[in-house]
Amino acid sequence: MNALDLSRWQFGITTVYHFLFVPITIGMAFLVAGLQTAWVRTGKEKYLKATKFFGKIFLINFAMGVVTGIVQEFQFGMNWSDYSRFVGDIFGAPLAIEALLTFFLESTFLGLWIFGWDRLSKKVHLATIWAAATGTALSAYMILAANAFMQHPTGYTINPARNRAELTDFTAVLFQNTAYIAWFHTISAAFLVAGGLMAGVSAYLLMKGRAAEAMRATLKLGAVAVIVAGAALLVTGDQDAQVMVSQQPMKMAAAEGLFTTTTNAPFSVLSIGDLAGQTATRIIEIPGLLSWLSTRDFNGTVEGIDNLNQQYAQTYATNTMVHSAGITDFAPYVPVTYWSFRLMMGFGFLAIFFGLLALWVTRKGRTPTSKWFLRFALIMPRRRFRRPFSLSSTSWCWEKLAMHRNSGRPSPLRS
Repeated sequence: MNALDLSRWQFGITTVYHFLFVPITIGMAFLVAGLQTAWVRTGKEKYLKATKFFGKIFLINFAMGVVTGIVQEFQFGMNWSDYSRFVGDIFGAPLAIEALLTFFLESTFLGLWIFGWDRLSKKVHLATIWAAATGTALSAYMILAANAFMQHPTGYTINPARNRAELTDFTAVLFQNTAYIAWFHTISAAFLVAGGLMAGVSAYLLMKGRAAEAMRATLKLGAVAVIVAGAALLVTGDQDAQVMVSQQPMKMAAAEGLFTTTTNAPFSVLSIGDLAGQTATRIIEIPGLLSWLSTRDFNGTVEGIDNLNQQYAQTYATNTMVHSAGITDFAPYVPVTYWSFRLMMGFGFLAIFFGLLALWVTRKGRTPTSKWFLRFALIMPRRRFRRPFSLSSTSWCWEKLAMHRNSGRPSPLRS
């Protein structure tokens, strides 16, 4: 392994560990705010108990997210220092807004919420948790705007004299469709994960006979959140896929393991064999579905990995950056992209099923007693949201941006 491989592994591990806490923090902030709103409006003790209990879970995850996020920020300058210098004028802008505006918004009002229970009026105290929850959503948008620039660079120009990219249109960077569609998709996923956590914990405590009245209410709230968020994920995920096909067709081809441009392309549910070596056998596939997902036409044409590789090789045939970096394959590692895409969808449908099951077993005030439901409930909080792309896919976009430099210097990811 060289420095590039080690940097990717380190950054990938840090990012995944950080993202274990992010969706819980975002979704749980709004769910806790909803519980406290119910307490303020009704005065029922069960909502107050639920607010304080799940508020602690929210705070623990918030603290862990902050700690791991700081480490991730350092790695932009340490692992990808050349990249940070090259696009720091653009990439750093939404990150700076996130740190100086949205994070301070959520952390300031979260502090007021933590220490203001006996010092603020009910309504003012309630406003602090809603402000903190809004801050988490805005913080997510700024991070996704930075990520969207990595996926689809826009709003910049190359300064050959300074050998760096410079910001020309901040509005284009902040509000491109790659950013806001990813934000809707990610927020939906956050509610699904937080709802699953709330429902799973509530089901366990309810079946153990602890705080039955409060846990029955939170079990239903978490289940409803999972079902509604799951439906939103289907819609926003489809829109995200449409953007991905138009901007990064290689990513869609890799997500399906499609090597040859195909008309009426099927979507494979299950494959066996070597996906990277093009020897995989499709066990279950749905004819024409990939074409419909990509083009809204069951007979539409979906570009394959090999064909796209040829196109990119011709496009950058005279680019010294590509040759000096030794780039010959523009595709991500197909098995990781293929299986993470299916795991993401599989866990999503599993979560929706759990939400429906939770509402069914608690109908008309019933208390669930099945050991299988208990085991199912304990598994749900361990579910994690997965983005349908690998680290190599994202890194490829970084290298693509670096190709604009024709200075003969190596790519920032190869240095």
